[in-house]
Amino acid sequence: MEFKRRWLTLAIVSVALFLVVIDMTVLYTALPSLAQALQTTASEKLWILNAYSLVMAGLMPVLGALGDRWGHRRVFIFGMVTFGMASTAAAFAPSPEVLIAARALLAVGGAAMMPATIAIIRVSFQDAKELALAIGIWAAIASGGAAVGPLLGGALLEHFWWGSVFLINVPIIAAATLLAWLYVPAKAGNPDITIDLRSCLQSMVGIIALAYGIKEFAKPEGSAAVAWVAFVLGACALYLFARRQLRIPRPLIDLRLLAETPVAMGMLVALIVSMTLIGFELVLSQRLQLVIGKSPLEAGAYVLPISLGSFFAGPLAGALIGRVGSVRVIVGGLALTFLGILGYLLLRDGSTLSQLAALSVCGIGIGASLTASSTLVMSNVPEDRAGMAGSAEGVAYEFGGGFGVTIFGSIMTAVYASSMHKDGFAGKAGSSLDEAYMYVQNHPEASSMLDSALHAFEASFARVSLSVAAILLGLTFVVFFMGAKARSRS
Repeated sequence: MEFKRRWLTLAIVSVALFLVVIDMTVLYTALPSLAQALQTTASEKLWILNAYSLVMAGLMPVLGALGDRWGHRRVFIFGMVTFGMASTAAAFAPSPEVLIAARALLAVGGAAMMPATIAIIRVSFQDAKELALAIGIWAAIASGGAAVGPLLGGALLEHFWWGSVFLINVPIIAAATLLAWLYVPAKAGNPDITIDLRSCLQSMVGIIALAYGIKEFAKPEGSAAVAWVAFVLGACALYLFARRQLRIPRPLIDLRLLAETPVAMGMLVALIVSMTLIGFELVLSQRLQLVIGKSPLEAGAYVLPISLGSFFAGPLAGALIGRVGSVRVIVGGLALTFLGILGYLLLRDGSTLSQLAALSVCGIGIGASLTASSTLVMSNVPEDRAGMAGSAEGVAYEFGGGFGVTIFGSIMTAVYASSMHKDGFAGKAGSSLDEAYMYVQNHPEASSMLDSALHAFEASFARVSLSVAAILLGLTFVVFFMGAKARSRS
């Protein structure tokens, strides 16, 4: 009976996790219809997209700590109820302002659910091999949901209005809430864990400001002054937060624990892999649409092998961890991701089958490395700090994605602009290939400029892909040597 209950618990938290992750990307295809129906401005569209990720990143450390104190089942159910209410409000939002507020409320629910899902798994599975397999399934759901979001949004919009992308959450979350109430074990939290209000404020201000600054840097039309102000504010707040955590007896996030080699290694892998994956998918999706001519939905389907490979690799990696250890699985996964991205770069003009195979190898590597990194983190923290560790890992994923868009988007723009400057088209081609297309539409005689723009984009795609591959290869060696050093000490 106990065996069935813990696997049922895994299924329940996986459903909730799937909804949280889907809502990060489901608006990618629904945004044009939504914007037209609500008559949104460009600024309102950005806030509709960003409110969810910004608020969720800022609240995860606080709500993860609350789960450690009050019990993760209680915080998990609170998150699901909030998520369901916010989904209903978002589906029937009469104005952009109401939708932005509903997205922020969705983020509150997501921030309560996200760290609770991995923490509940941590306290439900005591056997190390079962824990690794369960985390593998969790990681597979987390990586698969992000890719399913745009496809699900596109499918719903074929038959229903834009609010359906939110309303579909309601019956699923209602069933999951009832099952969680009946079957998820109600394990008491640790009342000795205090919630320091100053730490909560510092972490929220720091994370939200820093994440906003990163997003502002990533926007082509973003304000550099606003970005720097947000970045400096966030960095200062996080510095004060870190200093306070090292001084108070009951920190919100135990930085000493996170500095332990296995946990630090897991966090580093989560940050770098999410950063490189987002960076690669950013340039790949643009290449598929602007160079090859695929629609947004077709481009989303084309990169599905990355998520499918990750989805199937997660549980397999979880089973393999018990035999060879997390570090070896991380090293193998990173090496496969490196080979997959390098393979796609070399085969990008080859057959479709060879390209999809390369993307699948990349996905398998990502699934294996992220599963092993999460296992490394969660198996090396005490049960009563599982929420804290889960929230810290969630923030690492969020910052990794933000850094990926900013860093690799900047590389792509810089290489493109440099190439167009050499060809003498700097004033006409703008800073991206889509701007070159718009120029040619109004000036048909400038077809030679479009050829140069396509060549410049291909050069920027190659540079970003090589940069991603180089970072992954470097991380592979770092993890290998860190693991070898840790083994020599033990």
